[in-house]
Amino acid sequence: MTTVVTGASGHIGANLIRELLARGRTVRALHHVNRRAMENLDVEIVPGDVCDPVSLRGAFKGADVVYHLAARISLSMNDFPLIEPINVTGVRNVVEACLDCGVGRLVHFSSIHAFKQESSDASIDESCPLVEPPRCPPYDRSKAAGEKEVRLGIQRGLDAVIISPTAVIGPHDYEPSFLGEALLNLARAKMPALVAGGFDWVDVRDVVEGAISAEAKAPTGAKYLLSGHYASVSDLAVLVEEIMGTPAPKLVLPRWLAYVGAPFMAGFAQLTGKRPLYTTASIKALCSSQNVSHQKAAGELGYNPRPLRETIGDTMHWFRENGYLDSPAKDK
Repeated sequence: MTTVVTGASGHIGANLIRELLARGRTVRALHHVNRRAMENLDVEIVPGDVCDPVSLRGAFKGADVVYHLAARISLSMNDFPLIEPINVTGVRNVVEACLDCGVGRLVHFSSIHAFKQESSDASIDESCPLVEPPRCPPYDRSKAAGEKEVRLGIQRGLDAVIISPTAVIGPHDYEPSFLGEALLNLARAKMPALVAGGFDWVDVRDVVEGAISAEAKAPTGAKYLLSGHYASVSDLAVLVEEIMGTPAPKLVLPRWLAYVGAPFMAGFAQLTGKRPLYTTASIKALCSSQNVSHQKAAGELGYNPRPLRETIGDTMHWFRENGYLDSPAKDK
């Protein structure tokens, strides 16, 4: 069975291709820029770009399954023109290529950010509506629009399912991701202050397991929220302190004050060429629901996320063992 993975060099992709190989699958990885996550793996690497329909048809030819992970993540409130070609038009191109090439099943990765969230007290499950522009952050808007492209493809006969993870953390985070970099900053004592609020955090390996189960078991058009465990940013910092020995920041900024400082953070990041510690969009995300249900995935896919402490421990050990951290971590 030939399985194609777009976004194979990203965090989820790096874990997905390893799990697929472990299960004896033939993997074809779409390569656009960075291939570090695929080094020394027995995968067929093909050049391609979700913005180039011709390259997609070449990559998808003869494929039984396509996992579409390629996306541009943005924490800016002004980036929609930059992310739309990848997160919206790119999904449309993937759908067209799957239909043209007769792909057996598309597993499309959306996000918790595509869901409309009324308040931190509200529950979120697969029945919740998608966000609507223009008030939502551009990334959220783009992921919702991408889902709609998949739904249009399903109406035309495409066999597709949709996966919606929460905030993904875990090993094999080569880039590293936004969240991985935040954990590294905590471990290096480079996070001067925290922001009040939290999120639902999920292990990348559990997301991969849920997605593969969905490929095998889910009916066409099914959608699954793959959540993990809610924790505040302060809770995460305490876990990093327990595992790495780095004291957690004592200062926790109220969100209103963080909002005031966000434009200055963005300006400083532009000058230094580094990612800002937080942005208006990321602060808004920390107001999200504390109750994200994975009941549907548990019942239909056997989904069962591991404890958050195990995830943080494995992630920090992976970072240390791969040269991202100098100091040894404590035993988990």
